Amino acid sequence: MKAQGSAVWQGGIKDGKGTMSTQSGALKDAPYGFSSRFEGKPGTNPEELIGAAHAGCFTMALSLILGEAGLTASQMNTSADVTLEKQAEGFAITAVHLTLRASIPGADDARFQELAAKAKAGCPVSKLLKAEITLDAQLEG
Repeated sequence: MKAQGSAVWQGGIKDGKGTMSTQSGALKDAPYGFSSRFEGKPGTNPEELIGAAHAGCFTMALSLILGEAGLTASQMNTSADVTLEKQAEGFAITAVHLTLRASIPGADDARFQELAAKAKAGCPVSKLLKAEITLDAQLEG
């Protein structure tokens, strides 16, 4: 399986602007630039897209692992906070913190924590990232 994302950029780093799109069309010509990446202005940025991809990948992986354990979530909500830091050699994504809130009938917390940790370690996006990845998982209900 292969998937594609693309970007178009015009201009310099601070005065330039660009758009990002996905093959599926879920994201089409989404604007991004220096101001949306570093100054909190409207538009997207690579880090929030990595966060969404990581949250989605982790949650799907956990769904698979839960199914293998005979469990099914009634709901799972995951967010991924991506940290971008300036380093001597430039910028680097240094950490991702996953926050999961899940309702899983029949699950006890010890088993839930074990399965969530397995999903964190095994999801393809986690494997891709060299950053420290932490997880705060809470079973609800």
